[in-house]
Amino acid sequence: MNIAPRYLGRGSWLARRDPRVLLISLAFFVFTVIQVWDPRILVGLALIAALYYRSAGIPFRAVRIQWAYVLFFISFVVIMNTLITGGELRGTTEDQLHIFFRLPLINTPISAESVTYAVVQYMRFLSMAAVGLPIAYAIAPGDIGPAFARLGVPYKFAYGLELTFRFVPSLAADMQTTIDAQRLRGYEWEKRGRTPIGKVTRTIPLLTPVTINAIVGAEDTIDAMDLRGFGTQRRTWLRQLAFDPTDRVVVVGFGILLAAVTALSFSGLTQLWVPSQLIDLAG
Repeated sequence: MNIAPRYLGRGSWLARRDPRVLLISLAFFVFTVIQVWDPRILVGLALIAALYYRSAGIPFRAVRIQWAYVLFFISFVVIMNTLITGGELRGTTEDQLHIFFRLPLINTPISAESVTYAVVQYMRFLSMAAVGLPIAYAIAPGDIGPAFARLGVPYKFAYGLELTFRFVPSLAADMQTTIDAQRLRGYEWEKRGRTPIGKVTRTIPLLTPVTINAIVGAEDTIDAMDLRGFGTQRRTWLRQLAFDPTDRVVVVGFGILLAAVTALSFSGLTQLWVPSQLIDLAG
């Protein structure tokens, strides 16, 4: 089964851009935001990310599950990093922390520094997710391969990336078809577990048929590509891409943002900044 990804951003301002703009903008933005630890600067970067995401025109109702997974993953990473570091960042010792309290059992200090560190991580990851998500929903499925190829990626790898984008929704469709087939055979899907662990364990009987279908589908794709002589010589792409003036402005804008933040970083102006109000609360 070959199913194209959902083109939720069709017709939006960002979807009308050259697909390479979305890829280059994400790369520039990631290298920009990872240099910043000052929440005051991150607020500005987060606003840019929010406006960028808004321009993709992706209905939130259609991606609320994806955002829930993103928030869960970010929360897990932030909490674990906060517990591990305890706010002792970039050469800061525990004596220099403004501690609110210590967690029982593990004795990790929760301080003004660790709270600020957690907030900064949330802002960084959410901003990167907002800029990255339009790649999945605001690029036409047939433009993914040509976009990577025009960026200098070898055509075999570029085509592999395009197939990967198509594989994920295809796998989800196979999973739903298998669930429906198991229901017809008496498998009570809804009663097998409502907790997160139960939801994972109830998918175990589905792993074998879904995996086999995925392997069979991959073999069919390989055979079709072999019959068309894929890999025997360099291939061309039917879709031709070209930057328009707006595309150039967007790319240059993200490039200037990266250069400006890099200059601030070398000047030491992007280091972790802790609000005085938090320090006062710590006493």
